[in-house]
Amino acid sequence: MPSRVVAESVVEVIVASLRSRTGGRGPRRTITAMHRSSDWLEVGDRIFTRRYAFADQQIGVVLGRGEVLVIDTRSTPGQARELMDDIRRLTRDPVGIVIDTHWHSDHVFGNHEFRPATIWGHALCEAGILEKGEAQRTAISAALPELADDLAAVVLDPPDRTFEDVASVEVGGRVVELRYLGRGHTDADIIVLVPDAGVLFAGDLLENDATPWFGDGYPMDWPDTVGRMLPFVAGPVVPGHGSVGDRAFVDRQLDELRQVAAVATRLHAGSLDRDAALDAMPYPRDLAVQPLDRAMVQLRGELEGPVRAPDPAG
Repeated sequence: MPSRVVAESVVEVIVASLRSRTGGRGPRRTITAMHRSSDWLEVGDRIFTRRYAFADQQIGVVLGRGEVLVIDTRSTPGQARELMDDIRRLTRDPVGIVIDTHWHSDHVFGNHEFRPATIWGHALCEAGILEKGEAQRTAISAALPELADDLAAVVLDPPDRTFEDVASVEVGGRVVELRYLGRGHTDADIIVLVPDAGVLFAGDLLENDATPWFGDGYPMDWPDTVGRMLPFVAGPVVPGHGSVGDRAFVDRQLDELRQVAAVATRLHAGSLDRDAALDAMPYPRDLAVQPLDRAMVQLRGELEGPVRAPDPAG
């Protein structure tokens, strides 16, 4: 996909998030005690998440002995510094490890502020930041001029530790697992597991309180990718955006993703016309256009890169 198109698509999701991430799509699927809080929530032993108003984003923190791990770094250096200040309300221990769940600007543009921490991500996350980051910065600055000065200070700083399928990191004596389960929201999404507490950070493979965003996605792969997540769901599930959920939330979103793929397959085969396909989607018609169109692009073979399922033995 040309970088200009990628940048415009990322701008679309950020602007849409600011305008409409208010939970307007039916009942929320949440753990009640975690509903709509904007302060740190302890979702497991010394595992916290904070829900920021900008893009309705969840940022994760794992505390070890004398060290902190952060999951995603927000959209600008200023937002990253705000995150650092918020972390200091939890602990004075240094951030030693950062995890990028994928390459979109709202998850990685704060990376450089956390150095000299080690930054981990999928190999394709590194490539996405380097190849598409500058175009994202330019387009977002134009669309959201109030952020232009802060975005001008962004240093594109991709992960220096990358992996293909599975990696383990240690933060202050605690093991945290990183897993690539396949393509979904992007080509580089990973999940972050804290096994000693049963907490899963899903990145944007899952989004709550609004229609998931498909602009850089792989709708025909996405259901299988989320299906591979299910064996790891043992407690709270933190999405990239929206309320913290549980297994019921994951099952519901998986059903929706399967419905998107099934409807697109029928449209591609000619057994549905476009109007009927939009009516059959799991989202309101105006929000169903993007996922349906993106699925059709993939079915026509127009998306870059081969499908590569993760190594199940990884």
